[in-house]
Amino acid sequence: MRKTSDKWMSRITLLLAILLFSPLGLFAQTMVVNGVVVDEMGEPVIGANAYVKGTTIGAITDIDGNFSLTGVPVGATIGFSFVGYIPQELPARVKMNVVLVEDKKLLEDVVVVGYGVQKKSVVTAAIAKVSSEDLEGKAPVRIDNALKGLAAGVNVTANSGQPGESSRVRVRGTGSYNASDPLYIVDGIPLEGGLDILNPNDIASIEVLKDAASGAVYCARAANGVIIVTTKTGKVGTTRVNYDFSYGWQSPWKKRDVLNATEYAVLQNEKYVNAGMDPLYADPYNLTDAMGNAIPLNGGTDWQSLVFNDNAPIVNHDVSVSGANDRMNYYVSLGYFSQEGIVGGNYGQSNYDRLTLRSNSNYTLIDATRSVTSSTNLIFRSTSRICVPIALVSPPTPSLVQSLVQRFICRLS
Repeated sequence: MRKTSDKWMSRITLLLAILLFSPLGLFAQTMVVNGVVVDEMGEPVIGANAYVKGTTIGAITDIDGNFSLTGVPVGATIGFSFVGYIPQELPARVKMNVVLVEDKKLLEDVVVVGYGVQKKSVVTAAIAKVSSEDLEGKAPVRIDNALKGLAAGVNVTANSGQPGESSRVRVRGTGSYNASDPLYIVDGIPLEGGLDILNPNDIASIEVLKDAASGAVYCARAANGVIIVTTKTGKVGTTRVNYDFSYGWQSPWKKRDVLNATEYAVLQNEKYVNAGMDPLYADPYNLTDAMGNAIPLNGGTDWQSLVFNDNAPIVNHDVSVSGANDRMNYYVSLGYFSQEGIVGGNYGQSNYDRLTLRSNSNYTLIDATRSVTSSTNLIFRSTSRICVPIALVSPPTPSLVQSLVQRFICRLS
């Protein structure tokens, strides 16, 4: 019996010892990690993130690139990251020396500068770039409209709501009261008067040179900024034929809440009576039109419905043929765009039609060793634009709307 009791006492003693020293075992599973983070040149990376993956433990490197992490579980993974560098994950050690490598993919993008190209990694001037991928899905009517919201420091404002109307482009504000339009360069050729001749579907990229350093090669003409447009060319391989089609509608988003014929007649009578004159209408609730026909109560002519064109169509067709080999590079495109205005468009008074034909070709006449290159860049554009009176840019008055509709009806008759 005594032997059994001693046996149980030894088991209990062993169990108590295990429970007593188990916290020490748990605490022994963490450690302190110290280290330094440098770049490929051995310079300390200030402000780099050092963190224990899967936990909330983290730190930021100091001015010497040093960091310290406490309470790091044994066998954990330490992550390191910094803007412009490739993130790394390494096994946790008491002493760590980490070398971050630059993310060259972020620095290899090419931008057009002056008469050449440079990598973004060596460009220090203020330049904004818009690629053809950025324009996909926007279907802009004009190229200047394509810059809206895509280039920082570029303000694009519509002059009016007329179909095909140009926009006012300002690079970093208005620089002069006389002329603040930027300089436009298309495939190395300066253009005057904007980018009307180009089809937005032919654009490969747009670079905006916004400061004096980037536009210095153009001298004083770059005082208001420079917009450089590079058009599409053929790509090596088989001949590519692309066709793009889009169809849309436009409608007035809101109509003014105006008086009907009866309400208008009542207010006119009140005005005349208040002025000490006889009422203008004998019975405002029994009105007749100019032809002697009775006007229904609370009725009359809805001039807004006559002027506004609901569901005004917008149609765009673009077809291109391109290709390239060791002797030639060609890109031929044909585009047609049609837009009806929401004011008078159904009367043929506010429409815009544009037909563009472009050929961009390069030919090697002899061979690669004795290269004689011939380049052609031909652009043809034909537009037809009919506008409503400029007075309709401001809010229309009833008399103006009435006279406009009467002009439309007379033109149709």
